Amino acid sequence: MVNGIERPLDLLNNSKGKEVLVHLKGDKQLVGTLLAFDIHINLVLDNTKEMQNNETKRNVGLSFVRGDTIIFISPASTSLKKE
Repeated sequence: MVNGIERPLDLLNNSKGKEVLVHLKGDKQLVGTLLAFDIHINLVLDNTKEMQNNETKRNVGLSFVRGDTIIFISPASTSLKKE
């Protein structure tokens, strides 16, 4: 057990209310605040931004992301650090 995470959905639960990076099929990336998710990993994100080359391409706002379009989800604070 690392950081209180025993099961995969524990990471999502710990990330509620925080910014996450969502990498989608088709090489798209979204960053937004995770509000909710279900067992299908459908997500509700707020303040969503579509990213390209670590820069905001456009603001999407409140959005629903279908779980079957997601490749991976990561806490944004660890994924988008400038080097």
